[in-house]
Amino acid sequence: MYGGVAAGDRCRLHSHLAFSIKTLCERCDAVCCRLTVMVDPSDRIPQHLTSVTPQGWHVMARDEEGWCVALDSARMCCSIYETRPAICRRFVMSGPYCRDVRATYDDQRRRGIPLTLYNA
Repeated sequence: MYGGVAAGDRCRLHSHLAFSIKTLCERCDAVCCRLTVMVDPSDRIPQHLTSVTPQGWHVMARDEEGWCVALDSARMCCSIYETRPAICRRFVMSGPYCRDVRATYDDQRRRGIPLTLYNA
């Protein structure tokens, strides 16, 4: 249990942490789940969920549509939340970087510019 919420109920955890974050995340296209996520050697990520870029970086793999393979698309939440990469743990929902990435994504989408993804 974390804050009275069962560990397996990751999506509801967000609503218990902060209403404003929940509101912002519900109106988002999960842009953070389309960012390149570097995997640190200390992360406990199963190898089948990672890939290696041409530069030799270990990153979270992406599906054919560009989403992080750990994203549960039916629930729009992380399927490995308890063991997600350290960089994901440090990502501040609704923080300055989150808002900047979302603004850029929204602007590109509004202007008809496709989201650029770099798959390994």
